[in-house]
Amino acid sequence: MYADIVIDISHESLDRPFQYRIPESLVGQVQPGMWVLVPFGRRNTQKKGFVLKLGTKANIDPDRIKELTEIISDDNSSDKTRIALAVWMYREYGGNLIQSLRVVMPARKNVRPKQVSFLVRTSDEKRFLDYLDLARKKNWKGRVRLMEALLCRDYISSAFARQQLKIASDAIKALEEEKLIQIETKRFYRSVLPKESANLEKKQLNEEQQAIVDKLISSYQAGVRTPALLYGITGSGKTEVYMHLIEWMIHQNKQVIVLIPEISLTYQVILNFYSRFGEQVSMINSRLSDGERSDQLERARNGEISIMVGPRSALFTPFSNLGLIIVDEEQEGAYNSEQIPRYHTRETADKLAQLTNSLLLLGSATPSIESFSRAESGEYRKFCLTKRAVLGSCLPNVQVVDMRKELASGNRSVFSRELREKMEECLAKKQQMMLFINRRGFSRVVSCRSCGKPIECPHCDVALTEHLGDKLVCHYCGYTKAMPRSCPLCGSPYLAGFGLGTQKAEMMIKAQFPSARVLRMDMDTTSKKDGHEQILDSFRRREADILVGTQMIVKGHDFPGVTLVGILAADMSLYNCDFRSSERTFQLLTQAAGRAGRGMEPGNVIIQTYDPENYSIQTAANQDYESFYHQEIRFRRRMQYPPIGLMCEVMAVSADEKLANQWIWQVQLLINKRFCDIIKIIGPSDAPIARLKDMWRKHLYIRSNDHKAYLEAMELIQEITEQAAVQKVSIFVTVC
Repeated sequence: MYADIVIDISHESLDRPFQYRIPESLVGQVQPGMWVLVPFGRRNTQKKGFVLKLGTKANIDPDRIKELTEIISDDNSSDKTRIALAVWMYREYGGNLIQSLRVVMPARKNVRPKQVSFLVRTSDEKRFLDYLDLARKKNWKGRVRLMEALLCRDYISSAFARQQLKIASDAIKALEEEKLIQIETKRFYRSVLPKESANLEKKQLNEEQQAIVDKLISSYQAGVRTPALLYGITGSGKTEVYMHLIEWMIHQNKQVIVLIPEISLTYQVILNFYSRFGEQVSMINSRLSDGERSDQLERARNGEISIMVGPRSALFTPFSNLGLIIVDEEQEGAYNSEQIPRYHTRETADKLAQLTNSLLLLGSATPSIESFSRAESGEYRKFCLTKRAVLGSCLPNVQVVDMRKELASGNRSVFSRELREKMEECLAKKQQMMLFINRRGFSRVVSCRSCGKPIECPHCDVALTEHLGDKLVCHYCGYTKAMPRSCPLCGSPYLAGFGLGTQKAEMMIKAQFPSARVLRMDMDTTSKKDGHEQILDSFRRREADILVGTQMIVKGHDFPGVTLVGILAADMSLYNCDFRSSERTFQLLTQAAGRAGRGMEPGNVIIQTYDPENYSIQTAANQDYESFYHQEIRFRRRMQYPPIGLMCEVMAVSADEKLANQWIWQVQLLINKRFCDIIKIIGPSDAPIARLKDMWRKHLYIRSNDHKAYLEAMELIQEITEQAAVQKVSIFVTVC
């Protein structure tokens, strides 16, 4: 009997299963999904490996096959589902198997479990009281304080005894020797939950919401697991639908994963969920410490929690009885992994739901074109919420301002006259507002007025962004340098920043409205732990009048006091080199506009743009998703872009530009040779950012309407990926 095992090592060139013989003593015990110890390399160093599959046939000379050593019993070896998911991701998105396994089953950090020691009363009450009398007579003050504290309870923590009661170690030791107390140590999980509950009452569902919940529950009971799309206007109460479904799932002893696109949303979501579900809920994200993260995964593994909330990594929570996966704001680009494997969370969640017989529920006010197209075709079930949940609230009044006319009239400010008037009116009424500009920093680019060259990052092919404090920053690799006094190329002293960022917007707001209290929310202000929570909590408590920020302020937040939203540069994302630029612009504008008027006060939205006639801006202003969808799908159909046709990006990445170029051309030549007229190739060429973090990036696009040929091309690319890895060239696929 043999086992195919993936070795848990860092050498990507060795990314393939290795066959090992199963010793007779372990035949029947070794199963796929287990961690084992195996001898590896010439020195037979003991390495940890993961069993992928078993077989009876040797792939090479049986005399050359080594024997595995032992089963590692403490590694959650029974989780076959996540391994199956990793294998699927490897085949679907490329890279290598080790990379997929590390995403799905990240290596456990060497974190010590947090333990708390307790002082526990052990003797009978009479003996305890007799000794307390003796201690009082002897004036043993420390022992008296400790024993008096233990009269009211059976145990207290050692930390409380030392810090609050000021009990010395000698007093504790004396009572322990008298066998009046004993010291017990218990595992203590690090808490990531809010210190205070929101104390939110369970809301009564309206007719639309209740009908959706009833249909989803009845179909689930009937065994239907077809993915569902919950499409509802902003403020229509999708979260409350989630809550009622989760509550029902918990009653069925099922576990739930709730995915959110941004860390900034975690605090609000977890606060709402904690008020409803208490200790049954936890969260996971990149801001947690290693200890906090390890503890939450351990709690999930042990079945101590029922709900896990977090960004895309939460999808891989080791639940054993998963019943529901919710992907909130499913259209968000943050669900696309930028690391290898470049998986899409929605598709990966769909696969996980199939493997676990769970329900996948996608929610959005602006669904992705792919998801809505699947809902229209019947591949997904579609449920609609057409009105706002708060009785009496309605969609905001939206006004599109042509900034070309503002410029022609002499207004060179970033604020149009309409926006400035609305801001003054809002401040006078003591109401709150949000201003959105999707670029952080002070100026977008710093360039020389003499030679015209921008100051670029030495590690990436991008211009550095100016930040306050005479600092230039690369927003891709984090490289930072001081603002030079002269141009590095021609020596001219005439350097100037161009473009608008959140820092400059904040400065301009304070200059024009000096009495206004302003908060800024972007990557710079939220870099510290709990940075998001502090800013959002402050704004929620109405300690600020204006919140200015990037896209992290426009997704999913609910501030009833906000009556005005200003979008300073609506077309910033409109002309990117991406066929989805119109879709992303529409989604961003609609989501931003949806933050206004969510309470009883009517809301206003000002959209500033240099292209007011564009259909994505017009439909966003009307909050009309379906009109946008029909126009966009016509464009996709003409161009055979997804979801009409199949399309993916293939990228070769290497520290050596020549190697990256060589292998991307190899992909092009082999696919053209095998699929001459069936598959269309666009490229190869440099990626939009040709060099990123000192790695060269070459790419091409593959497009086809033939599903069989497309899958065969993916298999061919996988073979090329394995060959390229030998020369330290990574080839990976991003499904469009």
